[in-house]
Amino acid sequence: MTSATSLTTPVLRPLRIGRHTIDSPVVLAPMAGITNRAFRRLCREYGDEGLAAGGASGASSLYVSEMITSRALVERTPVSMKLIEHDAGEDPRSIQLYGVDPVTVGAAVRMLRDEDRADHIDLNFGCPVPKVTRKGGGAALPWKTDLFRGIVRAAVREATPAEIPVTVKMRVGIDADHETFLEAGRIAEQEGAAAVALHARTASQAYSGEADWTRIAELKEAVTTIPVLGNGDIWSAEDAVRMVAETGCDGVVVGRGCLGRPWLFTDLAAAFAGSQVRVEPTLREVCRVLRRHAELLVDFHGDEGKGCRDIRKHIAWYTKGFRVGGQLRHQLALVDTLEDLDRLIETLDLDQPWPREGADGQRGRAGSARVVALPDRWLESQELDEAQRAAIAQAELDVSGG
Repeated sequence: MTSATSLTTPVLRPLRIGRHTIDSPVVLAPMAGITNRAFRRLCREYGDEGLAAGGASGASSLYVSEMITSRALVERTPVSMKLIEHDAGEDPRSIQLYGVDPVTVGAAVRMLRDEDRADHIDLNFGCPVPKVTRKGGGAALPWKTDLFRGIVRAAVREATPAEIPVTVKMRVGIDADHETFLEAGRIAEQEGAAAVALHARTASQAYSGEADWTRIAELKEAVTTIPVLGNGDIWSAEDAVRMVAETGCDGVVVGRGCLGRPWLFTDLAAAFAGSQVRVEPTLREVCRVLRRHAELLVDFHGDEGKGCRDIRKHIAWYTKGFRVGGQLRHQLALVDTLEDLDRLIETLDLDQPWPREGADGQRGRAGSARVVALPDRWLESQELDEAQRAAIAQAELDVSGG
């Protein structure tokens, strides 16, 4: 499944996030409906394999939960409580929080601290989804600098007694005319954040076009006392190494590049350790991973039907580039049981080699640029007015499904 190992000098030192040392300087980006406990376990296993291939040992990458709404967590909704579950082997236990109110975010962090549910907390200021930005949350929020500062300050204050590091993930800004990342990075640094991560696109770009890595380099120059992590268009270990070389960032955040390809963490760990080892699985090996992912999802949901429905969206990513007929792809996308999945897998030409060019490159939907949905008169000032305060008070309620 892997090529021969060739050891050289490590490309990048281990990543320090507060009291945690991450041997492979890689972070799994939170992705809604993706980075649950099952997927994190799968990625963690491959990250550990990559460290071993690179001649290192210890903790592999940092694997962050999908975004959890602070209000829903404080209210202990069943969905939010399930999303903060971790495997016994997860260390550090990492949770991403979304919030628009410093008091609610602080309460959520305090709950995680007092109940010993997290070792690292990431704050989401990068979500470009209209239902979030329309209420002033996600990537829209750093525009309001005092509000941004208040949320980071509250989270750090509540996390500090337990030495839980708080990090910030953000975008370049709302659009090309309303950039926020440099000021937000400085504020996060001033308020005690342990690291900042930048997705090198604006909210208006969503996932379209190309990430502008020069902005990561700018942030690295502006923020000097804590790690700066780069995110955007990392589809391979070579992309990650190139991002570090071009920007000077201290680590990378990987999202869509690992969809249907959790072994990317093997490649990344090995590459940063200075090894040329790379994973190029046959379809048989890919299907073995797919089947394990399905089993882990069944265990996570506690229901075979739910687990199999959840794996459906992953199947196209796993089989990307391989010769799988349209009718069979359609059948795979309708599996209801593990037995159904096994039966359909057996009908594939499992000896197909890794298709390389057909499987590499962009994964997931890119979409197109758009006008960002924002609260009324949001861009007129970087301070909140009373109407805007009322609008953002509803933001957590509107996305509190988890």
